[in-house]
Amino acid sequence: MKIRGFLFLSLLVLGAIWAFTLPQSDADKDEVLMQSILSSVNQLHYQPLDIDDDFSEKAYKLYLESLDGAKLFFTADDVAQLEKYELKIDDEISASNFEFFELSIELLNKRIDELKGVYQDILSKPFDFSADEVIEFDEEKIEYAKDETTLREYWHKSLKYRVLKDVVNNLEKQEKAKEKEASGETDEAEEEEKDEEKKKKEEDILNMTFDELEAKGRKDALKVHDDWFERIGKLRRSDRLDTYINAITAAFDPHTNYLAPKDKEAFDIRISGRLEGIGAQLRVEDGDIKVIRIVPGSASWRQKELEANDVITAVAQGEEEAVDVVGMRLDDAVQLIRGKKGTEVRLTVTKIDGSTKIIPIIRDIVVLEESYAKSTIIESDKFEGKVGLINLPQFYADFTKTGGRNCADDVDKELQALQEEGVAGVILDLRNNGGGSLTEVVEMSGLFIEKGPIVQVKSKDEDPRILRDKNSKVTYDGPLVILINSGSASASEILAAAMQDYKRAVVVGSNSFGKGTVQRFINLDRTVPAVMSNVRPLGSVKMTVQKFYRVNGKTTQLKGVAPDIALPYRYDYIETGEKEHDHAMEWDVIQPVEYKTNFKINNIEKVKQKSEFRVKNNETFALIDERAKLLKEERDNPNNNLSIDNFRKHADAMEERYKKYEDLGDKEIDGLSVQIPSFMMPQVEADSAKMARVEEWHKNVNKDVYIEEALYIIGDIIEQN
Repeated sequence: MKIRGFLFLSLLVLGAIWAFTLPQSDADKDEVLMQSILSSVNQLHYQPLDIDDDFSEKAYKLYLESLDGAKLFFTADDVAQLEKYELKIDDEISASNFEFFELSIELLNKRIDELKGVYQDILSKPFDFSADEVIEFDEEKIEYAKDETTLREYWHKSLKYRVLKDVVNNLEKQEKAKEKEASGETDEAEEEEKDEEKKKKEEDILNMTFDELEAKGRKDALKVHDDWFERIGKLRRSDRLDTYINAITAAFDPHTNYLAPKDKEAFDIRISGRLEGIGAQLRVEDGDIKVIRIVPGSASWRQKELEANDVITAVAQGEEEAVDVVGMRLDDAVQLIRGKKGTEVRLTVTKIDGSTKIIPIIRDIVVLEESYAKSTIIESDKFEGKVGLINLPQFYADFTKTGGRNCADDVDKELQALQEEGVAGVILDLRNNGGGSLTEVVEMSGLFIEKGPIVQVKSKDEDPRILRDKNSKVTYDGPLVILINSGSASASEILAAAMQDYKRAVVVGSNSFGKGTVQRFINLDRTVPAVMSNVRPLGSVKMTVQKFYRVNGKTTQLKGVAPDIALPYRYDYIETGEKEHDHAMEWDVIQPVEYKTNFKINNIEKVKQKSEFRVKNNETFALIDERAKLLKEERDNPNNNLSIDNFRKHADAMEERYKKYEDLGDKEIDGLSVQIPSFMMPQVEADSAKMARVEEWHKNVNKDVYIEEALYIIGDIIEQN
C-alpha cells in the first residue's frame, strides 16, 4: 500500500487533529512520536521514500536484525509469526497501530525468560570437549532454530565455545608460567604493578586442574550471562520502541535516527567535550554503580573524597532525601548525579574497605580534554628542523552557546603557537576523527588558504550551495601533511578533500570512511502544538538533509578520500566504511566550482616515490601489511571447532604466526623525539594530571610509524620546494 501524501500531513494539520484528541496514555504518546518523526523526515530528508510495501520490507529486516541479528533468541516459528507483518509496517504506521511491535516484544520477552533457565541449566554441567564438532558464527549462514530443542542446541554450542576459549587461555597461562619457572625468568616490574587480589587470582589459576579450569570457565560464563540478562531485563518498553523507530528511520539511510532526550544529551556532551556534573566515570559491576575514574580537574577531583572503586548506593539533591540507586539502571543514576553548575549533589558511597560515607560535591563544568585539539613538536635525527603535530579527535563546537570551545579557534591558536616555535612543517592528524560540525570544518579550512570555496552542499530539489572561506587571512602557509584512515569521516573528509583539491596539503594514510552526507537535528517538541505539552519531551530526530561534494564536483559518499600517498593499514584487506551500511546513499558527481590552486608542491611524484621506497624498506610497515592479510584470513576462516584438540591446534598455529607481530607498535622509533612546546610548559607543569596525559600521548607518538613517515614527507616537500 502506498501512503505517501496521505500519512505525512503538515504539522499544522496534525496539530489541529491532535488538539481534539490529546494524548492520555503512553500508547497515545507513541503515536504522536511516530507521526512527528515520520512527518519531519518526509518533509526534510534529502531522499524521502514512499512508505509502501518496499519500505516495509526494508524496515522489517532492519528491525529483525537489531532484535536478534545473532539468531540467539527467536525460533523459525517466532519469525513466521513476525513475517506476516513484513509488508504491513506501512499500513500500521498509517493507522498508528503498533501490533507488530507489541508482538515482537512479547515473543522476545518470552524467549528471554525461557533462555535464562536454558543457559543456567547448560552451565550447571561440565562440557565434553572431545567431540569433533563446529559452531557457525556467520549471521548470514545461520538459520533460525526450527524449534526450542534446536535453539537449545545452538546455545549449548555457543556456551561451550565460550568456556572452551577460557579454558584454553588459562591452560596457556599455566604452560607459559611453567616455562618461565623452568628458565628462571621473572618480570618483577610487572608483578609489582599487580594488586594482591589480582596476584591471588592468577596464582589460583596456575594451580588448577583441567576440571577446575572447566568449572571456572562455566562459572565466569554464568556471571557474564546473568549480568547480560539482568541488563536486558531492565530495558523499558520505551527502549524497545526506540529500537523499532530507528529501524524505520534507518530504511531512509543509515544516519537518520531517533534520539531520546537522554541520548541527545549524550550526543551534545560528546560533540562539545563538556558537561555540567561531577566528573566521575561510572559503570555497573555486579549490579553496583562503581566509580571507575575521576576526571582530572573536575569537581570530584578538586573535592578529593570520591575515589575510583567507590560504589554509589544513594544520591541526594543537596539536603533533599536521598534516592536509593542500588540495582538502578546506570543511565537513570547518571541523570540524578548530573546537574547544573553550582548545585550540590550528595553521594552515599561504600568505600573499598567497606565503610560508608556521604560525599557532598558542588557540580561544575566538566571538560573532557581528550576531545580537544592538542599539539606537540617532533624531531628526527634524519631530518633537520622541527615539525609541529596537531591531533584533532573530532570537529567539536559549542552548539549550545554556553561558553564552550570551537575546534577551528583552537587549531588556529595551536598553529600560531607552533610557528612561534619555529616549526618547518605541520602534520594534522585526522585519523579516527569521525567528524562533527560542518561550520567548523569550513572555518578550519580557511586557516590554510586565502579565500575560496571549501565544499558544496546540496539539499533535495535544490541547486548546490557553496560554503566558502571568506577570510583572506592565512594562519599557516607552510608544508602540510594530513593523516587519514578508514576512521576519518564526514568533516574530516571535507577538510582532507578540500586541501587535496587545492593542492594545499599531501594527504597520507589509507582511504577514508566515505560519509558524504550532512545531518540536522530536529527538536520534536517543536513539531507538536503547545496544547500537547503533556507528551514532551519527545527527543530529537537526526536526519540526513544534504549531501556534500568536493569543489571538484565529486562526492566523498561511499568512496571516501583516497590518500595522495597510501600507507599499509591493518584493515586494508577488509571491507570497512560507509559501503558496509545498509541503504547508504549512492556516489555521484555534480558540476565543479571555480577555485584557484595558489599552492603548488613541486615534484610531488618525486615525494611519492621517496615515500614508497621508504615504506617498501620499512620493516614495521611490512609487518603491518602482513598482519592485515592475516586478519583477513582469520576473519574468513575463524577457529570455530569445539574439539579442544582441534581448537588448540588451530590456536597454536595462529599464535605462532602472530608472534612476529607481538611488539608491533610498542617499539620506540630510533632517532625520533617528541617535545612539549614551550608555550604549553607553564600549564603542563602546574597540572600533574595534564602532565601525565601529555607524557602518555608523547610515548604513543614516539612509537607511531605513520607520524614518522609523515615527518619524512614534510622533509621531502621542503627539499623539493
